[in-house]
Amino acid sequence: MKLTILRLTAFTPQDRIDLSRIWPDQDIKQLEHSLGENYRLYAARFNERLLAALQLEIVGTQGKVHHLEVRDATRRRGVGKYLLEETMQQNASLADWWIADDGSDDQSVRAAFMQACGFRAQTDGWIK
Repeated sequence: MKLTILRLTAFTPQDRIDLSRIWPDQDIKQLEHSLGENYRLYAARFNERLLAALQLEIVGTQGKVHHLEVRDATRRRGVGKYLLEETMQQNASLADWWIADDGSDDQSVRAAFMQACGFRAQTDGWIK
């Protein structure tokens, strides 16, 4: 089965379980209610399970990515990079991209990942 990147607009019961594993500290119900045209959620699905997700806030022509997270068991396999690239492709009308430094990962690992994705460091995140 192929890894699929999709925009979630409503969550299935399984999506809620998977998202709570990706973001254990987030209120998934509140997140679902906040989704709209300017606040979107993209996820990587494989074998009917969500492996990674990110939140995209659109402000004018800028895409602001928050909480880019890949489940521990799936890391270092290209899922996060593919999720980010496909999200950017699906939102090609956005001219600028900024990714929040949420402080959730080892900073050296985060820096290597962001550089591999073509982003450069900024005080509070990464830009492209």
